[in-house]
Amino acid sequence: MSVHIDIAGLRPEEAAVVPSPLAELGMALHALSEPAHHPGLQGWVTGVTARLDPHLADRMCEADFLWRTTFSDLFLPWAGLPDRRALPGATLAEELDQLDKLSDEQFVDAALEFTCGSGTGYGECGPTALSDPDTRRRALDLAAARGPRQLRFGERLLADPPRIRAWLRQFLRDCDEAFFAEAWARLRHQLAADARHKTDLLRRKGLAEALAAVSPAITLDEAAGRITVDKLGDGRTATGDGGLLLVPTSLGWPHLMVLHRYGWQPVLHYPVGSPELAAPQTLEQLAMRMTALSHPVRMRMCRHLARSAHTTSELAQVHGMTAPEISRHLAVLKKAGLITTRRRGRYVLHQLDVTVVARLGSEFLEGILR
Repeated sequence: MSVHIDIAGLRPEEAAVVPSPLAELGMALHALSEPAHHPGLQGWVTGVTARLDPHLADRMCEADFLWRTTFSDLFLPWAGLPDRRALPGATLAEELDQLDKLSDEQFVDAALEFTCGSGTGYGECGPTALSDPDTRRRALDLAAARGPRQLRFGERLLADPPRIRAWLRQFLRDCDEAFFAEAWARLRHQLAADARHKTDLLRRKGLAEALAAVSPAITLDEAAGRITVDKLGDGRTATGDGGLLLVPTSLGWPHLMVLHRYGWQPVLHYPVGSPELAAPQTLEQLAMRMTALSHPVRMRMCRHLARSAHTTSELAQVHGMTAPEISRHLAVLKKAGLITTRRRGRYVLHQLDVTVVARLGSEFLEGILR
């Protein structure tokens, strides 16, 4: 599974790397709501939470599904502007003005994203929840399935979009005053430096080099004119007559997100400054490793291979199996990259790569949250 971006006809100058204060505020809200996703931010989260005004904390819970269970495209409003070439604003105020420029239909469909696809924003053009009674009914049914708070929000959103717009704008301004302005003053320099570096790669070495620097999970097939992002989900979009935006975040690891909403400018929202991103495993490799370890015989073999190196004959004798049977299990473990093999004289020794196995938990988390 993966997300594809068709970039046929995209000119070099139509790809840009630009930080976004509103997108970073969205990631800050997510980290505050789901600190377990971001262990490296626990100190910051604890500090902000401790001094947060109780009234603002209550409002933060009122619609946290916009940034907790999903990352709403409302935090990337410039991507939805008509010419599909707009850039993020330099300040949060400028981006809030861009948010105001979205049509009511765009705003509502993006806000309903938490219902897991209730609207028609992704995939294909179709009726919106504001204009079509069936789509509206389905949106509310899905919101109700998520919980009573989500249903109340959905009802208010569909009944009076301008009121929810005003509520969200004021809430984001209050968050800026309470904690984000201080964080942005610190983070924007790192993001600007990363944007300059990626822009330099883009201009001097091309899009493929820039994307490789963003994440090994992103690949470019230049012949096919297609970007592929290795994610646990399917999606497809195209730059068409618009551009491609790369937006860095200092608060986002392990999330690598792709905005592929129908009719919006494609956006790669990627984390920077995290050593864990050096070489993320592909989801195919991760699945192969977990499958290899799920077999009871291979699990018992790993107990021995973790303690010492063994030959095929030794393993066959210990497990009461034939050498060919053991060889087949070893081949599965080796293909998954879980064991190392070395020769000592006329013997071939196999041993579990405990470093690789120890990383499986964090790689699983990174893979499913990417």
